Amino acid sequence: MDEGFAAGAPAGNVPEYTVSEISGAIRRTLEGTFGRVRVRGEITEFKRYPSGHVYFSLKDERGKIAGVVWRGSVSRLGLVPENGLEIIATGKISAYGERSSYQLVVERMEYAGEGALLARIERLRLKLVEEGLFDVERKRRFPLLPQVIGVVTSAQGAVLHDIRTTLARRFPRRLLVWPVAVQGEGAAAQVTAAINGFSQLDGTGPVPRPDVLIVARGGGSLEDLMAFNDEGVVRAAAACTIPLISAVGHETDTTLIDFAADRRAPTPTAAAEMAVPVRTELLADLEHRGARALGALSRQMQTARLRLDRAAAALPDLPALLQTARMQLDDRGRRLDVALPGFVQKQRAALVAIERHMPSVETLLSARRTQLALLGNGLLNGLRHGLQGKEARLGRVRLSPAPLAALVRERRVALAGSGGQLEAVSPKAVLARGYALVTAEGQPVTSARALKTGEQVTLTFGDGSQDAVIGRRKGGERAQGLLDL
Repeated sequence: MDEGFAAGAPAGNVPEYTVSEISGAIRRTLEGTFGRVRVRGEITEFKRYPSGHVYFSLKDERGKIAGVVWRGSVSRLGLVPENGLEIIATGKISAYGERSSYQLVVERMEYAGEGALLARIERLRLKLVEEGLFDVERKRRFPLLPQVIGVVTSAQGAVLHDIRTTLARRFPRRLLVWPVAVQGEGAAAQVTAAINGFSQLDGTGPVPRPDVLIVARGGGSLEDLMAFNDEGVVRAAAACTIPLISAVGHETDTTLIDFAADRRAPTPTAAAEMAVPVRTELLADLEHRGARALGALSRQMQTARLRLDRAAAALPDLPALLQTARMQLDDRGRRLDVALPGFVQKQRAALVAIERHMPSVETLLSARRTQLALLGNGLLNGLRHGLQGKEARLGRVRLSPAPLAALVRERRVALAGSGGQLEAVSPKAVLARGYALVTAEGQPVTSARALKTGEQVTLTFGDGSQDAVIGRRKGGERAQGLLDL
């Protein structure tokens, strides 16, 4: 064969494809070879786009594969995906030709074994324990007989029927149901919204506020009960202002809402039994208590009656006492009727006897007049003799006018001299020359040290007095004689 001809000829039997053909072939190969698969791995690079699609990656120790959940499948996933969550994703392998990549189109997710779930639940439990959400002090007391009972559960299934039947059997009460999904995508959000909705009711509107709240669902696997291990549900139960009973699963099932609830019931039926008492038992208890109260009251009345009888026996015979007193009163009356006239007669006789021994009034007055006349005559004689003696003594000391005038002049001169001397030594004369007399509490002050700052003093001048207060110098020392008028 000619070498030149060989160089220009097509390159053998190697087929030629377009990029789209290769991409489509790879996609068909992947989808046809693997079909529907289950892939286990840890979610990473999780993103939720506004379109509603969810993109993420699944990884293990040796590799990583891209994954996508289309918007229509998000609500049917079975759990809420998040970074760090180990899951088993069910879907199919497909290729994305524009980026030359392949991905797992996920239709359903489930937790990768109970071990991973339990570890995740335990981490959340320890976190909430540290925050105090499970403390006993937070538990609320339940009313003895609630009027309205709220129930958060699925509208279908036997749970609601069991609660209604139990309430009707024990004590019929008004039931207020908030239907929710109890598993799957969105179940936790619905339960959280229901608990918060009941808690926010104030009872003033058409919907009454429940006195007790029951959150219940039937039994199931650990994955089925994961909605009640959700952090939002647990926090809503802890913050609920209505006493809450958790009745999730069977007696052996334990979820985190059981720790946050005020009471935990092993079954929904047991929750209804906790909420209300048995009507017949309550009536029997009331009858028993009423009988005990009547018995106690009867015993108290008997005791009081015995005490009254003993007290009545110890009292004297009142009719007899009154009869005796009446007889004594009649006797005293008769004796008084007899004694009073005799007493009056006796007093009258004594008065007559005294009257016989008394002198007459005319005799007494005559004697008093005679005695008064004698005393008057003696007084006149004494006055007459006294006046005569005074006149005789006055006649003996009578002097001539000339010596008397000289004596008066001499006495006047002596008096004027004494007056001048008194004026010379008089304090008023000293005060008239500009001096002042300082007195405190009526006593003269002779030393400045004897005065205190703020003390009240009186200044006497020649023409009057003024009150003053002792002050200070500017340097803080007391001034001698410095006054505030």
